[in-house]
Formats: sequence, structure tokens, C-alpha cells
Amino acid sequence: MSIKTAAVIRHVHFEDLGSFEEPLTRAGYEFRYYDVGLRGLPARDPAANGLVIVLGAPVGAYEDDKYPFLGEELSLLKARLGAGRPTFGVCLGAQLVARALGARVYPCGVKEIGWGPVDLTDAAASTPLQHLARTPVLHWHGDTFDLPRGAVHLASTARCRNQAFSSGSNILCVQFHPEFEPTAGIEPWLVGHAAELAAAGIDPRDLRDGANAAGPSLPAKARKMFEEWLEGLRS
Repeated sequence: MSIKTAAVIRHVHFEDLGSFEEPLTRAGYEFRYYDVGLRGLPARDPAANGLVIVLGAPVGAYEDDKYPFLGEELSLLKARLGAGRPTFGVCLGAQLVARALGARVYPCGVKEIGWGPVDLTDAAASTPLQHLARTPVLHWHGDTFDLPRGAVHLASTARCRNQAFSSGSNILCVQFHPEFEPTAGIEPWLVGHAAELAAAGIDPRDLRDGANAAGPSLPAKARKMFEEWLEGLRS
């Protein structure tokens, strides 16, 4: 079996592939992390990687002036999306894909941080996201995005309407964190984002309790969701 390549853009070390790593490897992908600020970014050529995954970060997708690498990521994504190449976005990654597709990204006026299910749309019933129905997932964002033109709306919450979308079979984005692996521990998240939690008045003990409760059900469903998406990709 030929080796397929996946470039994983990581902004914060502990926000990694998590539960997605196993199905990615099992599907025959050889993946490489590109840690922003340390290893640069993948090649901009859309054909350079079979798959690009853009992970989360505690910055705004619109803060190019503060974080110049965002402009570089947008250029890379515009090239890939224009060519219809397989791309998956998580949290900031989803917002960057939305922006690369011409949609607006902006503060949603509230910090949505905690555990809870997403409400899937009727359209999501025939997508890999169906495996996450009624399953608590980790939410950790303060921004939102408008649905890109031509994209399919897949999920929402009471606080934030646009939680997931697809654009053809090769592009899927989620603003929440299905990849979070509860058994790996949430402590790095709680320490790494301690200032944000304190500013939002969120008790880290609640997030820890939520991670412990999600442990039995989330990883297997997230792996199934990602596995099914990989199976449906078109080269």
C-alpha cells in the first residue's frame, strides 16, 4: 500500500491529533506535525500533501497583524481549497478555513468553554458527524464565523449557531474539539489556558470533571467519525 501524507499544523503543543491519530495511521497516512514558529508551514503547493489538518489555538483567525503566520496559513488554505484538496479544520482551523472561503470570523460575545453535545442539523445525518450525536464534546472558543458561501451547515449549540460545516466531501470543519483524548488528561489544557479560564470565571474543576465523564464514550465515536471521513475522501 502506498504511503499517503498528512501535514498537521499545530499551534499549541498539547492541542494535537488526539483521538484522530489512530484512524489516520490505520488508513495508511504518514503524518508530520508542523509546529507554528518552530518548523514553519507545509508547502503551499496543493499537491504536496494528501491531507492537511489545521488544529486549534487561543488566537483570533482575524489577528494577522499580531500573528503574521495566520496570513501564511490563509494563503496555504486558499490554494488547497481552490483545488478541492482534503482539508480538516478544528477550532481555529475551522475558522481559518471559513475565512479562506470568504466568510467573516469575529468574536461571538461569549466564551463557550466546557462540555456539552452539539445539535446536528438534518444534513449532518448523512455525514461522519452523525457518530457524535448526543455525545458531550469539548468546547473552547470565543469567536465564531459566518457560514461560507456554498457550505453545508452541520452543527450548532445554543450559544453559537455555526459549529461545523462541510464543503464537498473533501473539506470538513468543526469548531469544537472531538479530537480531545480524555485519557491523555486535561491538565495541560487547564494550565496552558489558566489565564483565559480565570478571566472568563470558569472553574477548572468543572472542566476536569467533564473530561472524566466523557472518557468512556467520546474517543471511540470521534475515531469512527474521522475514520469515515477519511474513507470518503476523493483524490
